[in-house]
Amino acid sequence: MPKMTKFLQSYAGYDLILGAIAAIYVVMSPYTKVEESFNVQSMHDILYHRHRLDSYDHLEFPGVVPRTFIGAFIVSFFASPLVSFITWLGFPKIYSLVAARLVLGCIILSTLRFFRIQIRKKFGPQVESFFVLLTSLQFHFLFYCTRPLPNILALGLVNLAYGHWLKGNFYSALSFLIFSTIIFRCDVMLLLGPIGLEFLLTRSISFWKALKYCVGTAVVAVGLTISVDSIMWKKFVWPEFEVFWFNSILNRSSDWGTHSIHWYFTSALPRSLLVAYPLSLLGTVLDRRVPFLILPVLSFVILYSKLPHKELRFIISSVPMLNLSAAVAASRIYNNRKKTIWKLVNTVMLALFVISAGCTIVTFMASYNNYPSGYALKRLHQISHPANVVGEEWVHIDTFGAMNGISRFCEEAFPWRYSKEEEVVVEELRNRNFTYLVNEHPSVDGYKCLFSEEGFDRLELRRGFPPIVLVKRAKVYVHRNRKKEDHLHKKWPGC
Repeated sequence: MPKMTKFLQSYAGYDLILGAIAAIYVVMSPYTKVEESFNVQSMHDILYHRHRLDSYDHLEFPGVVPRTFIGAFIVSFFASPLVSFITWLGFPKIYSLVAARLVLGCIILSTLRFFRIQIRKKFGPQVESFFVLLTSLQFHFLFYCTRPLPNILALGLVNLAYGHWLKGNFYSALSFLIFSTIIFRCDVMLLLGPIGLEFLLTRSISFWKALKYCVGTAVVAVGLTISVDSIMWKKFVWPEFEVFWFNSILNRSSDWGTHSIHWYFTSALPRSLLVAYPLSLLGTVLDRRVPFLILPVLSFVILYSKLPHKELRFIISSVPMLNLSAAVAASRIYNNRKKTIWKLVNTVMLALFVISAGCTIVTFMASYNNYPSGYALKRLHQISHPANVVGEEWVHIDTFGAMNGISRFCEEAFPWRYSKEEEVVVEELRNRNFTYLVNEHPSVDGYKCLFSEEGFDRLELRRGFPPIVLVKRAKVYVHRNRKKEDHLHKKWPGC
């Protein structure tokens, strides 16, 4: 038992804990949402179409703004041996998506490992232990770290920047933040600015040397993204500059919804940090080194709060540093637990740990049921496997279906064929030659509803056990063209 405890407290042990939790999330919930669609489709095309650029998805569905291919290239490069093996075994392509997401998780957690090692060196092994514990109890960070979002690709570089910050390599920290800003997420500049300003005010860097490093790094980063992405998009493009122009200058991001100015502090951070939220504030009081680390991160969240459109993933880069502050507070409380007042505080902290674990389980269950389209298409493949069909079986996937779990990785080989044609009105579908429909409509003229797939709707508080219940409702419907003969003579469950 002592050997097991010592192993779990080692670098490898912590990696195993965090990696295992992230892997469970991937395996249990392999599908992806619309926010991840560009990088998911790009990884699929790189892995399966390779140099055949005309077959790439982004040329047909470019999205609102272009994104960089650099992250997709990196993940695909490391995932390609696994995908080749999966293809050789004849497994469905969804296993390749799992492999690619696991590779991404390994990349992000390896950068977190570098940050964690610096935490141990600067604050001690006990603070590192609490850092791992807090991260393990939080659903969103480990769930997101395997999701190919631009925010997560940027997070990897931000973790490296945090690690170099603690290590005292201030110029390297700035370089990683600049790369992250120019290539993956232009909004990282809201973190780069406060950190760079603090470095200058504390005389950790000199202005002219920092300017030289920053300009040199920026030139390399801009050259890299323009050279790679101009080839992939078949036009001269700097993706993140166009994102910056669209979101900040034109302020078009609000088209996707808005939240109040305090939403990050009253909703996003409490949900993502859980017990670490109050502990992170306490950590700034208990250790005089912490405020210098937390102030730029809080400034980042405050500055971002002025943008009307808000999502948790936008500020995910603040979580590791806030967890460090919380770990410092938890360590101090634990070390003083035998004193009268601190004993009560320690008891409250342990209770909050348990509550956080419960919240994480509930949130995971909700997320598991949040990809109805992916489950619907999988069920269609299983129930109606057209092994003896001569012609093609066309499946039309509407916008809602494509946004909630379906990607190219969910598709199967001949005779299955798929259409994501947009702006097709429901009344027009009866005149089209689709065999199946996967959409959000419970009834479509000319089609028979075969079955529906439920998705997460809301949480409901009830008396008794369990006190919190997940309420689901039908969200995706699968229909079959009435003109097509049902060669399997299946008794479909209906809708």
